[in-house]
Amino acid sequence: MQRIGIIGVGEIGRAIVEGLRSGGGGASPEVFLSPRGARTAAELAGRFEGIRVCADNQEVVDRSEVVVIAVRRQDHHEALAGLTVDDDRTVVNVMAGVSTHDLRRALATGAPIVRAIPLPAVRERGAVTVTHPSHPVVDALFERLGGALPVADEEAFNVFSALTSTLTTHYAYLTTLTSWAAGHGIAPDAADAYVRGLFQAAGRSLSDRTRPLHRLAADHETPGGSNERLRTTWFDPANTAALTKALEGLLADLNQEPESGSPSR
Repeated sequence: MQRIGIIGVGEIGRAIVEGLRSGGGGASPEVFLSPRGARTAAELAGRFEGIRVCADNQEVVDRSEVVVIAVRRQDHHEALAGLTVDDDRTVVNVMAGVSTHDLRRALATGAPIVRAIPLPAVRERGAVTVTHPSHPVVDALFERLGGALPVADEEAFNVFSALTSTLTTHYAYLTTLTSWAAGHGIAPDAADAYVRGLFQAAGRSLSDRTRPLHRLAADHETPGGSNERLRTTWFDPANTAALTKALEGLLADLNQEPESGSPSR
């Protein structure tokens, strides 16, 4: 893989570039960036060799073998209007909620289209990226960025997309903890530092693949202790059911094909 284009240089586009330039893994590919997200694109081109900001999205496509489309889903019809994508390109769709069928219709191309869910941690090559369908070039790209997890069909892909949507809920949970502590007289910066350290340590335990998640939970609580008390009184069956219902509703929307010309969800 020698030439990668990125249309839409936001958080994920930046993370992909930084991951490709973080060292190791052989020669780095040339990367061509769209002028969307101009400030970020210019900053990346100034930091790294082999990064070029193109005049427009068509130049990105023309110069690249693999084209990553990372614009916001509500902007993709406008951003991609009029683009010509030859069938010998490979298109990587990282837009949440935009199906392969919808993107192919927008691009009017016969090129292979692969959906992917890269996370910001690809900048440290520290996150597995779900892909569909499996494609040797795309899977090799994400193996370089922390690992690829190809799935069999778009329905399974949408399950992983729904799981990814829980990330900011986790951050909101941590924010609630720090706010609660501050309400009891703890300095906000001290509460923030403690909660960060607490959950960073918990996150490191996830690297132990010998223990399933339910086992990790059991190993972190004492029968009758405070961890068990909070888990069983707050994360009760009603709470679990509410979370499951929210995930099911999101998945139903992700599985629903948007009508032609309508905004993607």
